[in-house]
Amino acid sequence: MEPLTGILFIIGLVALIVGAELLVRGAARLAVGFGISPLVVGLTVVAFGTSSPELAVSIGSALSGQADIALGNVVGSNIFNVLFILGVSALIGALVVMQQLVRLDVPLMIGVSFLLLLLGLDGRIGRLDGLFLFAGIVVYTVFAVYQSRKEFKLVEAEYTHEYGQQDDRMGLWRILRNVGLVIVGLLLLVVGARWLVDGAVSIARALELSELVIGLTIVAVGTSLPEVATSVIASLRGERDIAVGNIVGSNLFNIMAVLGLSAAVAPNGVNVPAAALEFDIPFMIAVAVACLPIFFTGYRIARWEGALFLAYYVAYTIYVILDAAEHDALPTYSTMLLGFAVPLTAVTLGLLAVRAWRVSRSAKSGNADSGTTTG
Repeated sequence: MEPLTGILFIIGLVALIVGAELLVRGAARLAVGFGISPLVVGLTVVAFGTSSPELAVSIGSALSGQADIALGNVVGSNIFNVLFILGVSALIGALVVMQQLVRLDVPLMIGVSFLLLLLGLDGRIGRLDGLFLFAGIVVYTVFAVYQSRKEFKLVEAEYTHEYGQQDDRMGLWRILRNVGLVIVGLLLLVVGARWLVDGAVSIARALELSELVIGLTIVAVGTSLPEVATSVIASLRGERDIAVGNIVGSNLFNIMAVLGLSAAVAPNGVNVPAAALEFDIPFMIAVAVACLPIFFTGYRIARWEGALFLAYYVAYTIYVILDAAEHDALPTYSTMLLGFAVPLTAVTLGLLAVRAWRVSRSAKSGNADSGTTTG
């Protein structure tokens, strides 16, 4: 591998991060100025902005004929987003989860993850599959923004009735400045993505690793750095709904928009290797399913649950490395992970979910009895 390739890889990664930061900053300010709630900003504007590196890299890979990187990037990023980023954010401070996430967005994330597995069973995500996935993100975004605007207008009407008319309109100069940030951010993303893909492919060949493995690890982590920064900063500032919404929204965007568009523009769609069908995609689905019981047990992610997520990301990364190296320890490690650790965690989360459901049911029953007695 030539030194210039490594330098371009690093410069491309920096350009991606800076571009995503400018894009998110401008887009988030525009969204808030037009009356969209923080949670929906996290689910849509911030999530889509921080996922734009994945979009740029995956489309660039698909057009360059390295479609395996596109798939590995999406699957690896989704696993990294939940296990690593939510884990770190929860360790900083327990994350509060909005009920909307539990009722709509997380079940949708689980459903879309299953859909990816079904579409890939024939070994390929074709162009029609890609267009179908992309149509899904369009419908989701329109619905989320519509609901948020509807709720915002009700709150605004109540506020105006109570305190009088407030002039919070965004001036023309502020609009143009934020639009400028979005445009500059997009330009940096395009340039950075090109260099990052070229560097990643060269590194893969130098290390004799498959493009799928590079996509699952180096590219996935690199393009997810904007999500890391956004969620961690949001958690530190107490904006926990944006921190969690960013991750859920990013995962939805990655599958429906990033992979959908990559499959639509690639000459032969996106190939789905047998290794991804056998382990990586099912593991991504398991991670998505694990969110649901954790999220609705008190509508918060505790620090110990964040530590559990981090431990599983380390375990997954070790598996990918052992698999790529075809190490003799892989069968034993797989047996321990899939035969003991995963079932034990599933049982624990299941018991927590049942306990939370019973507590919630008892509380509702107690409130109903209290209301009847009062009446």
